Amino acid sequence: MDLIDLAHITADMTGLVGGKAAGLGALIASDERVPDGFCLTTEAYRAGAIPERAVLAAYEHLGGGPVAVRSSATAEDLPDASFAGQQDTVLNVEGEDALLEAIRQCWDSLGSERALAYRAVQGLETEDLAMAVIVQRMIAPTAAGVMFTANPVTGTRTETVIDAVPGLGTGVVEGTMDTDHYVLPGHGPLPEPQEHGCLSPHRLRELQQAGQRVQRTLGSPQDIEFAYDAQGTLWLLQSRAITTLFPLPPGTDPGQEDPRIYMEVGHMQGLRGPVTPMGVSVLRETTRRWLQTIGVDDAVVDKFLLDIGGRLFIDLTGFLRSPRLHSRVPEMVQVYGPAVARGVRHVLDDPRYAPRAAGAGQRAFAAGATARLLLAVVPASLLGALRALARPAAARERAFHELEQVRRQPLTEPADTASRIRGAAGLQDATMTGPMMRCLPPLWAALIAEGVAGWLLGGILQPGELNATLRGMPHNVTTQMDLKLWSVAEAAGAHRELLASTDPDELAGRFSRGELPEFGLTAFLEEYGIRGSAEIDVGSPRWADDSTPVFAALTGYLQVTDPDQAPPARFARAAVEAETALAELIERAKRTRPLRARLAGSMLRRARELAGLRELPKFLWLIPLAEVRRQLLTAGADLAERGLLEQSEDIMFLTLEEALDASHGVDLRAVVTERRRVHNREARRRQVPGLLLSDGTNPQALPDDTAAEYGPDVLVGQPAATGIATGPVRIVHQPSEARLQPGDILVAPTTDPGWTPLFLTLGGLITETGSTIAHGPTVAREYGIPAVICVSEATTRLTEGQVVTIDGATGLIRIHATEEPPGTDNQSGHA
Repeated sequence: MDLIDLAHITADMTGLVGGKAAGLGALIASDERVPDGFCLTTEAYRAGAIPERAVLAAYEHLGGGPVAVRSSATAEDLPDASFAGQQDTVLNVEGEDALLEAIRQCWDSLGSERALAYRAVQGLETEDLAMAVIVQRMIAPTAAGVMFTANPVTGTRTETVIDAVPGLGTGVVEGTMDTDHYVLPGHGPLPEPQEHGCLSPHRLRELQQAGQRVQRTLGSPQDIEFAYDAQGTLWLLQSRAITTLFPLPPGTDPGQEDPRIYMEVGHMQGLRGPVTPMGVSVLRETTRRWLQTIGVDDAVVDKFLLDIGGRLFIDLTGFLRSPRLHSRVPEMVQVYGPAVARGVRHVLDDPRYAPRAAGAGQRAFAAGATARLLLAVVPASLLGALRALARPAAARERAFHELEQVRRQPLTEPADTASRIRGAAGLQDATMTGPMMRCLPPLWAALIAEGVAGWLLGGILQPGELNATLRGMPHNVTTQMDLKLWSVAEAAGAHRELLASTDPDELAGRFSRGELPEFGLTAFLEEYGIRGSAEIDVGSPRWADDSTPVFAALTGYLQVTDPDQAPPARFARAAVEAETALAELIERAKRTRPLRARLAGSMLRRARELAGLRELPKFLWLIPLAEVRRQLLTAGADLAERGLLEQSEDIMFLTLEEALDASHGVDLRAVVTERRRVHNREARRRQVPGLLLSDGTNPQALPDDTAAEYGPDVLVGQPAATGIATGPVRIVHQPSEARLQPGDILVAPTTDPGWTPLFLTLGGLITETGSTIAHGPTVAREYGIPAVICVSEATTRLTEGQVVTIDGATGLIRIHATEEPPGTDNQSGHA
């Protein structure tokens, strides 16, 4: 079939007519007013020649005259990729020759440079793509434009956003004209009409109602092009899904009277990308089982921890509506970054989140659950922290003894696949309730000591001074891991040319096949192969599965030729600088507050002795978590062998309950396919809201009056590790992608211990998310690397190779105009 009337297109014809034509067919089927037209199908495109006689006959049937010729590719106007503006539309086409030429132009645009680049970013295959072409009667508009049935900037699903201009709407979609801009609320009065607006209040209401109808018909928020003709008739020219909106919380109604507010917390553990369904399931089950051991109702987990778009959020609504906590919530969430705290302050004035009397489900936790939780954790933690402060060396010895005990835990092999799945989450119980909890008090002690010291030195401390005393801290398992990898790099020096000239992913493949010479990496991975990026997601590969990130780090290490820039030398220098900074700070404080100074000095030295244990509890946890992953993959291999999954890794796209169903014979391959598609789509998402309202609003996207305070050449983040560094920007989204030179400024969405091998040669670190107490900034301080975190959209606002100076004490990032800073050796760019 070469041609088909638009009115005859059905929902199952996307492969034949492309996404745009399929959308028009759906609009016509739902009785929306759409200009008459026909579609030249993908079969004609694949045949390679325009069926001229049929096209011209259909054109004559339309009545001739001016028409709009629009591309409609098979990967266009899809739920995951809009392709807005990537293929061609030709307007006011009149005459047979012009029509045929316009069709050829649309066909050619499928292979245009911009379309190819867009498909590459979206991860779309190109082999089976084809182009259909829509030919529609041209509307001569008096006003036209674009309507979004949800606010594309803030994400608010209850708002309709309309941009319109007199005449043709090309000035709106191409961004070449000043437009009349309207933001219409879901309920209540319309905004005041603009003095020279081209849309009356009646037309605004008509458009909003049409948009709501189309959204209901097509099942998601829509980006709709419209036009009003000289008779005042509304025509809908096309409609496609708004693909950039962050998903709504599950089970919520955007217009509900009792809205909720959620905060994203996964980034604290390096989870910036989506967590696999099995990863979420295991985390929730582990939390539920732990709460059960202390007598807390496990329903708390269902109410408190949510999976939204594959990211982990907690519900803050109870805190905001608490009369006692309402005004304190911005301070409470400051640890998650200034942008999150600023977003909460926006919400404080929203009457929907005003304080309410306790009861009726308004508490963040039930009083009994809170009491049991506090009794189970606080007394033992406080006593342990006091013991650690009194005898830090003994506390460290006990903590590392716990590590050895976990490593020695015996492993058993379940009798069958169902038993293997049923027992998987329970493999963490012994570690979570015993060794891991006993390793936390020394960390609390370090935080208490640091806090007390800061209070004692109030009025004396300068920005970044307290931070500077915590550089080069000993006894950190992540630091020890990174320095051991440096030793591996030194042993690999004889193979420098091979390692430096071969891509890390190819090196990883050769290593797994036993085709590389041995230089100590096998022993390293036996000890640290449980680590990786996003490592608390049981569905995420470990270094033992894929050593590409390790080889990427080794490649960077082999480029360090200056002995003073070798990681052991830098770490030792950071420790000396910290001790010097501590001594100078206390000596200055003694001049005015001698007693307080001596006590503060004691506290800071205790903090230095204990704060390195920050990484130990998580490292303990990863040992049984790696066994959970092994058991699940083994179960997945059995299910694949039985034809219930395609491959063993597919089990990571099921929940524990679903995997158990599969073990009993339920075929869930279709479920896995759809979840992989959604997971891959979310993995391409570069920006994730730190806060999310149940109507889809991202409070951090609301206007910020302080944004322009420092000028266009300065970005502002949260200070995380003291020091100043100047160097070229290297934007990295995954550790395995890193190609770093000594002294580079790493810019990443987030970091966790799986990233830290890259830190050893960096000049500085910038992340979009994080906390000063999270893993990445903690390790950066220990290495003496300046770090600024919580820099909104840093990976898109900065560009590769751009030279910046970062100040880890003030949180300022200054962008330089030149490619390379004059007189800067990027192997020693940090101060």
